[in-house]
Order: sequence, then C-alpha cells, then structure tokens
Amino acid sequence: MISANNVALAYGKRVIFKDVNIKFIPGNCYGLIGANGAGKSTFLKILAGELDADKGEISAGPGERIAMLRQDHFAFDEETVFNTVMMGHQPLYKVMAEREAIYSKGEFTEADGIRSGELEAEFAEMNGYEAESEAAVLLNGLGISEELRHKKMKELEGGEKVRVLLAQALFGNPDILLLDEPTNHLDLKSIAWLEDFLARFPNTVIVVSHDRHFLNQVCTHVADIDFGKITVYVGNYDFWYEASQLTLKQKQEENRKVTDKAEELKAFIQRFSSNASKAKQATSRKKLLEKLTIEEMPVSSRKYPFVVFKPERACGDIILEIKDLCKTIDGTKILDKFSLTVNKGDKIAFVGGDSLTKTTLFQILTGELEPDSGSFRYGVTITSAYFPKENSRYFENDLNLIEWLRQFAPTEGESFARGFLGRMLFSGEEATKKSSVLSGGEKVRCMLARMMLTGANVLVFDEPTNHLDLESITALNNGLIAYSEVILFASHDHKFLSTVANRIVEFTPGGYIDRTMSFDEYLESAEVARIREELFQGQAELTL
Repeated sequence: MISANNVALAYGKRVIFKDVNIKFIPGNCYGLIGANGAGKSTFLKILAGELDADKGEISAGPGERIAMLRQDHFAFDEETVFNTVMMGHQPLYKVMAEREAIYSKGEFTEADGIRSGELEAEFAEMNGYEAESEAAVLLNGLGISEELRHKKMKELEGGEKVRVLLAQALFGNPDILLLDEPTNHLDLKSIAWLEDFLARFPNTVIVVSHDRHFLNQVCTHVADIDFGKITVYVGNYDFWYEASQLTLKQKQEENRKVTDKAEELKAFIQRFSSNASKAKQATSRKKLLEKLTIEEMPVSSRKYPFVVFKPERACGDIILEIKDLCKTIDGTKILDKFSLTVNKGDKIAFVGGDSLTKTTLFQILTGELEPDSGSFRYGVTITSAYFPKENSRYFENDLNLIEWLRQFAPTEGESFARGFLGRMLFSGEEATKKSSVLSGGEKVRCMLARMMLTGANVLVFDEPTNHLDLESITALNNGLIAYSEVILFASHDHKFLSTVANRIVEFTPGGYIDRTMSFDEYLESAEVARIREELFQGQAELTL
C-alpha cells in the first residue's frame, strides 16, 4: 500500500493539487487521469520519491519496494539488456554484482567464503535463482528477442529500449508499480500480454495512459486529477466517464432547480411585499430566499477541442484506385505490388507491418513520395487533406498562431482565425504565441485545425492521436465517427480503431489482407487468423 497525506504542489500561483489525501490498496490497479498539465506524471514522481511536494508526505508499507517505468531512454546505454532488467530490483542486483565479483576472484579467502555464504542466503531469499528465467519471460512477452538480450542498450532502437525499461519496472514483483504511458511503442500482441500481466499482478499498480482501451482492460479504479484535487472512482475508464458526467449533470440540475425556485420567490416578494394581507407570506419567502444557496461549479482543467470536419462536397463514384504500387527504401522493399480500390463511405484502418509501410503509402498518396512503379488515381470530385506523423516542417517559422492559421484561410480575417483557434483551445494570449514554441499536443491541434479548413472529402491520418490528451483524443474520435466521407488512417489507439474503421487493411510479410468489417470483428475472425497464419508462414502476429 502507498498513501499520500495532505500533499500539495504549486508552480508559482498555479496550484497543481492541494491537500491530497489518498490510499492506493494492494490488488487494485489505479488509472491516474487528467488533462495535459494536470500533474499526472508529477504525482507519480512524488509517489516514487523522485520529486518533493510543497507539503505533505508519502508513506508506503515497511520494506515495500516501489518500481517506476523510467522515461530516460539513455540512462542505461552502457549496460546490457539483461543487466538493465535486473537493475529494476536494486537490492537483488547489488547482491548479484557482489556475488559475481567474489566468484571471479583468482584466490578465494576464508572471508570470501563466509561472505559468499551470506550472499547466497540473501540471493535465495530474494528468488535470485529464478531471476534469469523471470527476466526472460518478461522480455519475451514484450517482444525482445533472445539475440538482443546481451547487447548494450545503446545498440537498441528507441521502441526496443522502451520495452526493456518496461521489463525493468515489472521485474522482481515490486510491491508498488508506477507506470507512465507503458503502452507507448508496444504492438497489439505486447499490449495484450501486458494487460494479462497486470490482471494477474497481486500488488498495487498506478498507471498513466492515453489508451482508453488499455485503461478499460486493466483498471479497477480511476484516480481523477481535476479541480486541484484527486478523486477516486471504483471501476474502469468508461465507468469513470459515465459517473463523472452524471455527477456533473446532477449538480447542474440541482443548481437549475434552486435558481428556478429563487426566481419564483423573488417574483412573489416583488408582487406582494406592499400588500398588507400578503406581507407575512412575503417575509416568509424572503427568509426562504436567503437560505437558498447555489453551489458554485468549479472550473475543470479538462478542455475538449471542437473537432468537426465538413466536406464541401460528397465523393463521386470514383474515389481512389491504387494499382501495383512498389517502393524500396534503403534496399528494403516497403511496398510490393499493393493494389486497393477505395469505395464510398470507406473508413479504412491500415494495420500490421511496421509504421514505415503505412507512412510510405500515405506519403505516396499525398504526393510527398514517388513510387518506384505502379500507379494511383483519385476521382475528379476528390479533395484530400493529410495529417503526417512528423509535422515539424509546418512549424519552422516565426509566425504567431493567428498568422500561422491564416496561411490556410487567406481570405479570412483575424477575428475568424481567433474564433477558430479558440475552439481548438488557443484563446486570448494563447492565439498570439509563436508556432515554433508549441508542444507536441498543441502542434497536433493546429494540424487538425488546418485540415478542418480544407473542406476535403478524403482525410488521411498517420498516427493522429500521438501527443494528444484523452480529451482531445475523444473529440477527434467523435469527429471522425461523425464524418460522412472517406478516411484512410493508421493508429495505435485500439478504441480509435474499433469505433472509426469499417474496413481493415493489414500488411503482413507475405502480402496484405483486406476485409470490410470493424476492427474488433477483424481481430476475432477465424478466417482472417487462418489467412494471416498462411501469410506469416506459421508466425502469426498482428502489429499495429
């Protein structure tokens, strides 16, 4: 168990949270949620002892070990993958290192013998003899192959490093497990493995994630950071959303009833206060009016951008025809005779392969890359808008946001730009900040605003939920569900895929699969599983 007692933190005049009192109980998994900047990662660091609160204290059970998913991907560059995982359990790792140092000596003294006996006892008590197999299970479940395990961390790619650091946090059965965005860089198979691991994990878990499906799968409770405090709800993310919306509506309804009653009393008093026969009743109603209190609605830190895509015209009969597209990059064949006909109403999710496959296809379809061979053509009624995964080139200027947005709506004035930016959560002085200093999430909102201005009837998205908070993901998700025309997209967000897509195209090493069905139906399809197994030549794996 770990608890926070009267914990408070502020940056200058900005209060992050105040007088937080909360207990996290073993056997439960708590999803820590809140808007960007609400203090989720900060609170995890306070719980881990990496950051001091302004006041209050954090207490854990005696001898309980806290493990936290590290965000510094370079901290262990000189260590092997195996040692990096072992270092997740520092007491065990120290015993292992000292034990190895003694056994590697050329001459073994009597003192060494006594010490080695003590170390063997400690090693056994900490399940050291099972450590290597436990580490191997963790690495295997997270997709780190055996040949990588004795390499140095600096030799690994970014996504592989994240998986090793996650294995480090999970290693050794910690009493309290703190996970900050653990599904980043994980494929669907690894996410499913992690969901199963956490479902069986007997101790305390506190997790921050923007993946709504993951939160629904693993969370027994939701700890919501808002209004300067942390409120715990029993249930998963969907339950929290319904419960919090219901609570808000109830407060609004109560305030409406009180307001209506107050207006009724005021009208009576005004009408009969000078009437002698009604004076007592008027006085009585004045007293009732004074007792009425309208509960002040606190201001939430949650803000939902207004994401609505309005096509200027419907798609015609011919939308997009792709024939035998081929592309090789750095000697690797990325696309091999890829063909596809896009139909009216298609919302196609591209899954499988690596991310480069999908990005390359989108770049070809939007004119950023030339194919080596093959062709594609859009119908005459089609206009497209593209959301690239890498958007930094759009912000390499000294324009403020009003000027930046007006590049894409040159006939509109400043008031239009301010209004549009306000709906995307850039109000007041925020609208005049330089585009070059935006955060990742702010850049994504700007790119979505740019796309909304096009009036396109084919939208192409490459990982649009990266860098967004849950509120912005929800707004974008709802905007694409409501969109009436064609969408081509790739995403790691399971709920996004399952609620938007009505057609799935999966890239595999042996070819591609194309089925008109929802994402969840696709995952459950026995026919698809059989075809995929044939294409993978017995090594079936779906990688988002």
